[in-house]
Amino acid sequence: MRYFASARAAAGVEEEVLQLPAGASVAEAVVALRDLHPETLPRILQAASFLVDGVAVRDRSRPLPEGAELDVLPPFAGG
Repeated sequence: MRYFASARAAAGVEEEVLQLPAGASVAEAVVALRDLHPETLPRILQAASFLVDGVAVRDRSRPLPEGAELDVLPPFAGG
């Protein structure tokens, strides 16, 4: 897991290792993150975008490959 911007502030770390069962989906990873940081991350995760190994995820039911890197990208403002 890598966190960016407000997700990093909410998690209190830049990155962490999350142990999930084989074949777990992005959605299951999001649930695990909510459980890990219940006071700070749920609202951010609801609006966040995700990258799996650098590729944008549109379908949160997508299974995560073993050893995948999941990035949490909160909405960004600016231009």
